[in-house]
Amino acid sequence: MKTTDEQKKEWALAGETFLGIELGSTRIKAVLIGGDYEPIAAGGYDWENRLVDGVWTYSLDEVWTGVQGAFAALAEDVAGRYGVTLRTTGAIGVSAMMHGYLAFDGDDTFGRHLVPFRTWRNTTTGKAAATLTQTFSFNIPQRWSIAHLYQAILNKEPHVKDIAFLTTLAGYVHWQLTGRKVLGVGDASGMFPIDSATNNWNARMLAEFDMLLAGSSYPWKLADILPAVLTAGTEAGSLTPEGARRLDPSGNLQPGIPLCPPEGDAGTGMVATNSVAERTGNISAGTSIFAMVVLEKALSRVWTEIDLVTTPAGKPVAMAHCNNCTSDLDAWARLFMEVLGLSGAKIDKSALYDALYFKAEEGDPDCGGLLAYNYYGGEPVAGLKEGRPLFIRKPDSRFTLANFARALLFSAIGTLMLGMAILTEDERVRIDRLLGHGGLFKTKGVGQRLMAAALNTPVAVMESAGEGGAWGIALLAAFLRQKRDGETLEAYLADRVFVGNAGLCAAPNPQDVQGFAAFMRHYTKGLAIERAAVEHF
Repeated sequence: MKTTDEQKKEWALAGETFLGIELGSTRIKAVLIGGDYEPIAAGGYDWENRLVDGVWTYSLDEVWTGVQGAFAALAEDVAGRYGVTLRTTGAIGVSAMMHGYLAFDGDDTFGRHLVPFRTWRNTTTGKAAATLTQTFSFNIPQRWSIAHLYQAILNKEPHVKDIAFLTTLAGYVHWQLTGRKVLGVGDASGMFPIDSATNNWNARMLAEFDMLLAGSSYPWKLADILPAVLTAGTEAGSLTPEGARRLDPSGNLQPGIPLCPPEGDAGTGMVATNSVAERTGNISAGTSIFAMVVLEKALSRVWTEIDLVTTPAGKPVAMAHCNNCTSDLDAWARLFMEVLGLSGAKIDKSALYDALYFKAEEGDPDCGGLLAYNYYGGEPVAGLKEGRPLFIRKPDSRFTLANFARALLFSAIGTLMLGMAILTEDERVRIDRLLGHGGLFKTKGVGQRLMAAALNTPVAVMESAGEGGAWGIALLAAFLRQKRDGETLEAYLADRVFVGNAGLCAAPNPQDVQGFAAFMRHYTKGLAIERAAVEHF
């Protein structure tokens, strides 16, 4: 039975709701869910990273402008829909882009921010990542926080000696709201390796890192500057009076609301797609793209193309992560909007994307010989320190709009397939189901059908796919309050949240599978063209 607006109003008045806030790469989103776990209100704020002095970053001032803007828009949505002033909620969760580098000293209550926020998108830590991977016998990607820290040490950056706290974006916002220096285990696993037996930092690797610094003058040990690690369902502090004002300057939101452990966008994506049990997986496709599979057993060797992280409950996960996905597609869409504007035509942005996606389905299975690379930034999986967006065709290629749109979409997922082949072919990892979420899947059916062809595996999408991680962290906030004794996150999601909802599934079309394989053969060979563009342009 469909929930009525009157019931939603009662939930909002009684505080029987749960608030999720996620700071994504292009949008900060706030989602409020009710007793049926479905969103009842939402708000958002658009932002984008900036390249400043060679570093991809966001200013912390805009973090708060965006968080406050998203919450204000959500509160306005609640007031407009239900005539209720949002004063409290059952619990709050904060999620954000994983990895990156946010370092603070020990001055005052919250410390002084030492250097501009270095995001996951930066590919300037190659030497550090390689050294740590060899030292730990564990893959440390360039975007991980520990790689950023060690590269700063190798660069002899003066701020390193002053570090008192190192955290992620989600950990930072949570700290400001609660005063607690904690992190969910899933987000933590993108800072430094986790021991899944203890759901805490890997003690052996902590000691090995400190040995690398033996003889240095730094006044800290690594464990001293990292946040405490918490698993899903664990109490992680409550909204302080200062935190309430930081989130809602209007003063309507009351302090004392409990918060769940802050998580990364990978973990909230797993939750939002019910992909936290072994042999399940999900694909998140937005500004970046990554696929995650919950493992039954350890991988046979160290793969530099594969991250090993965890679910929010601490289960080991293999992740194939690529820095670039939809940015180039978005740029072409803006160009088409400009062309349409010159003719006086008007089209809604969402309608334009839908038109391009559906047109792509009319294209030749292999894109008619067209080739595109979506590399706005460096792409470690492809061995690229920098990116150059490219579109390539031969004189006899079938240059149609349908093939062009299809090539852009295939380009958005092409690099991911290089990593996924390691899991499915080399490691023989078994996957029972894959679920997609994020912007690539918003146009109904198209993104998932093309993804199914690329992976040659059925891909499901739920109606909540567009809500993404903000909904996922709201569910983790609900789990904090509703968890029963001994109840696992997997059971909570399967038996209470997603019961009877497996999503709409698309099976791979054999012709599309063959077409994508042909595209990837050209794509792999053409990487030499991309490398030449980076070197000479």
